[in-house]
Amino acid sequence: MKPINQTQQPIADKADNQASAHPGKVGIAPRWAAAIGAIAIGLLYLALPGHLTFGPSWLLLALEVPLLLPLFFARMTGRTLSPKTVRLLTLALLGVVTAGLAVSIALLIITLPTNKQASTLLRSAALLWCANILVFALWYWEVDGRGPHQRHLQGHQAADFMFPQQVNGNDGSWAPHFVDYLFVAFTGATALSPADTYPLTRPAKLLMMTEAILSLIIIVLLAARAVNILGS
Repeated sequence: MKPINQTQQPIADKADNQASAHPGKVGIAPRWAAAIGAIAIGLLYLALPGHLTFGPSWLLLALEVPLLLPLFFARMTGRTLSPKTVRLLTLALLGVVTAGLAVSIALLIITLPTNKQASTLLRSAALLWCANILVFALWYWEVDGRGPHQRHLQGHQAADFMFPQQVNGNDGSWAPHFVDYLFVAFTGATALSPADTYPLTRPAKLLMMTEAILSLIIIVLLAARAVNILGS
């Protein structure tokens, strides 16, 4: 009969090997950064000139607040909202900020021939360009793998976007956060093409194409008009 300590040693070694082979998985990526991004979009809309907003400039923030309050209330009280409820609130928020951005860019194009104030045009270009990045960062954050909750359930594997950390598979020790999607949106608005993160699905590709087109409209049309006014 073997001593107890000798029989327990192989079992302990086996458990250690299993633990090292399966590292701890990270949790669900927090939503607070995405919420701050949504509020920043409302503040950018608030700073736009009146002729580039639909209704009062504070309207977008007023529409965002009722959609963000349940998320903040749940976080402050420690209560948990169902993933379906969170996703519906997020999609509604995306619809609001996307509509605000689309209306502002449309009004910009319509009023461009009559606007002869170069400083106002350049300021509007900077505000809309930043809003464009934040809006599409939110889209990428929510579209990739059907949102942070589903990405967590799938072990943060590459879904709609493939980050460098997911090229050879992901053991669950890394998860994309909102800042990662913000970087994707920033590179898409500046380089007008992917950098180190690649779109894998048609919705992701269409989103990146749309962001690049809007960025091109803002930069080329508005900047060219402002330079033309300054030159004359």
